[in-house]
Amino acid sequence: MTRISPDRKAGMFKGIRRVHVSDFVIAFIILLLSLTCIIPFLHVAAKSISSNTAVMSKQVYLWPKSLNFNAYEAVFKDGQLTHSMIYTIWMTLLFTVIGMIITILAAYPLARRELKGRSIFAFILMFTMYFSAGLIPEYLLYRDLHLINSMWVLVLPLSFSPYNMLIMRSFIRSTIPDSLYEAANLDGASHFQILFKVVLPLSKPILATLALFYAVGRWNAYADAKYYITTKSLQPLQYLLSNMVLNSGQEAMSLSEASAAESTPEVLQSAVVMFATIPIILVYPFVQKYFVQGTMIGAVKG
Repeated sequence: MTRISPDRKAGMFKGIRRVHVSDFVIAFIILLLSLTCIIPFLHVAAKSISSNTAVMSKQVYLWPKSLNFNAYEAVFKDGQLTHSMIYTIWMTLLFTVIGMIITILAAYPLARRELKGRSIFAFILMFTMYFSAGLIPEYLLYRDLHLINSMWVLVLPLSFSPYNMLIMRSFIRSTIPDSLYEAANLDGASHFQILFKVVLPLSKPILATLALFYAVGRWNAYADAKYYITTKSLQPLQYLLSNMVLNSGQEAMSLSEASAAESTPEVLQSAVVMFATIPIILVYPFVQKYFVQGTMIGAVKG
């Protein structure tokens, strides 16, 4: 048998004694908050692959009953939903790329001390966080710019986020020391070379975090499509899902009739919710490491 030294025993018991009641309270609160996110997701997922009888009789909670995938067959057979899914993925990718380019090009110069008037520029950009012209002036502007009923009305207006720019600027100012800029300047590097060869390689955590913010924000948005889009082929997936829920299943019954006849509106709604949720969930594991680092900006600074 392996004997544990007295010093190691003392260290183990010392570590145990450091656990306080407040730690259990915090862990319990975090557990409750996690369950409020996980349980509804499991409930919807279970309903989406359960039989119509089990769902209508309220027998499905967190585990499917009478397993079947008729609702998913209806979703994949419906041309509008599959087209909307592909269209929304493409629009989200384009929106995220444009948003990140604009955010980087705004945050980098505002983080440099030698930029004259940077406080004024930062104020002008941050001013838009608190004040806007309103819905009607925005609609008139987009109409005059011929953006109504086009994909660009869903991409360009929201592609710059002052809040994300502020986070990016704070990260650059607090993480990248002035000595790196000075060394790059001595080597004759231009601002673009410093940005692409010094700043961006050291900013992977915040880049992943902001890219996730942009992607999730665009993926879940549907209000702007309600105001500015009337062409069905340009309607994003979340807008179709919103119509389906608000119409209490009438939109679901407009799917392919042969498949819709095999599934109730409630089961179809659950399947469409999963259809619209799973793609963005699959992205998170790839950026989780950087996302955690990015959200801890400034939390452990000395």
